[in-house]
Amino acid sequence: MSYQVLARKWRPKSFETLVGQEHVVRALTHALQTGRLHHAYLFTGTRGVGKTTISRILAKSLNCESGITATPCGVCAACTEIDSGRFVDYVEMDAASNRGVDDMASLLEKAAYAPARGRFKVYMIDEVHMLTGHAFNAMLKTLEEPPEHMKFILATTDPQKIPVTVLSRCLQFNLKQMPLTHIVDHLGQVLGKEGVSFEPGALRHIAKGASGSMRDALSLLDQAIAHGAGKVEEEGVRDMLGTVGEDHLYELLDALQAQDIGALIAVADAMEARSLSFESALQEFATLLHRVALVQFAPQAISDTFERERLTPYAAAFAPEFLQLAYQIAIHGREELALAPDEYTGFTMSLLRLHAFRPDAPGAVAAAPRATPAAAPARPAQTAAPAVAAQPAPVAKPATPASTAYVPEEPRPAPVLNEAPPPAFAAPAAPLTADMDWHAMILAAGLGAMTRELAQNCELLDLQGTVLKLRLPPSHKHLVAMSSNVTKLQEALSTYFGQPVRVNIEVGDVASQTPAQRNEEVRQTRQADAVAAMQSDPFVQELIERGGATLVESSVKPLSGEMQ
Repeated sequence: MSYQVLARKWRPKSFETLVGQEHVVRALTHALQTGRLHHAYLFTGTRGVGKTTISRILAKSLNCESGITATPCGVCAACTEIDSGRFVDYVEMDAASNRGVDDMASLLEKAAYAPARGRFKVYMIDEVHMLTGHAFNAMLKTLEEPPEHMKFILATTDPQKIPVTVLSRCLQFNLKQMPLTHIVDHLGQVLGKEGVSFEPGALRHIAKGASGSMRDALSLLDQAIAHGAGKVEEEGVRDMLGTVGEDHLYELLDALQAQDIGALIAVADAMEARSLSFESALQEFATLLHRVALVQFAPQAISDTFERERLTPYAAAFAPEFLQLAYQIAIHGREELALAPDEYTGFTMSLLRLHAFRPDAPGAVAAAPRATPAAAPARPAQTAAPAVAAQPAPVAKPATPASTAYVPEEPRPAPVLNEAPPPAFAAPAAPLTADMDWHAMILAAGLGAMTRELAQNCELLDLQGTVLKLRLPPSHKHLVAMSSNVTKLQEALSTYFGQPVRVNIEVGDVASQTPAQRNEEVRQTRQADAVAAMQSDPFVQELIERGGATLVESSVKPLSGEMQ
């Protein structure tokens, strides 16, 4: 006998063996048990989640020789012929290949006749959204007033393309993507019955690669068995899929926690030696950071107990703000790989960013002094942080992951600045007065990109001696999550005013216009003026009137200098 692929061999034959669609099974079972049978069912969901499988089980339930039942016998002629695709009263039609009105008319003409052998004629139309508009119109009358012996089962991966007139005549069931744990468990059971040895880690990689599709998972499992010469091993599956193993991802987390830049680069070197995908690595690492953040704020969302226990120490070790920043670095690093000189450079640069922007780590760039590298060892991060009135530091308590949550009602005491003698300052560029122009000062002070963004989103509240009091909107509180931003702003202002200046930032709703808001207002005004100028240009007007041209306003750029 020829080999039968696993996806066909282990296709569920009953509702009891169907995996991951309990909500659909429950509804159909109750309907079959109570005799409340609809004439048209619509199953929606991505590929490989069980739409055709449920259709066949439902057809057996309706036509089983033991009667209408939620548990068809599976051995009668009707059940066995439906399973093998030979039952005359069960028709599966692919709308992608038979989408025209003539195809639909031919199908409906046959539907008018009584069943030849079964209790019901069951017509399953797969990818029904591919039907033409005329074909849908031809179907409507039969859907609205079908013969008593007729049942329609429609399946689609894109329900948005189905006319509402058809949707309103169907019972709709949305099939979910298979959870990773369900796929892993099912693959393990299949391999046990097949007598194939496997490593659990390999099944997790296959389940991830299947993206919620059980059929894809079984197809990948077939490939893995062939690749591993009858064994399914984790290393072989990783090589087959070209994916990054969990060990590499957790090594990155460990290196970040230890602030070991050498270990971070070692992971990149190991991946390059095995020709693993750096893009996939950043994608998977962003997913892992998301899972760690979930453990911090919603641990119940992680259903896999093993995964939750493994992530809990990291949830306690990392500040929530850093995880949010690290996630952004990972996803943007993935986008920028195509712009990098090569993928290795782009990947390692993302790792360097993760290291450099860690706000609470001794020796990180965020806390390093401005002296030359040989001058002195890096000072602790807590002596470099300025006072931030309403930006509390998250407290990590390993006992409960939820304790690392950000608690704005408990502000931390302002850290003490370094007591070293102040540096010598050049002549001030401007006097430090309460009535100074905060907007103009930001532009003139020569701030760096991140520092300038922080300053532009603050409003100046007060000047008390040499302490500037600023307020930052809650929407931009991430800008003070890294102490280096405030430190650099403080240093730049000290240089600008020619004397030591301290910055005190509180987080709250701003009462006046910030420089960033003024810049946006100026930008919008200039944009509107530029569009108006283009619309009034005689040449543009002639193109619109005579050539039928359209002015794309978003493509108009004002020819003006830097905003204040």
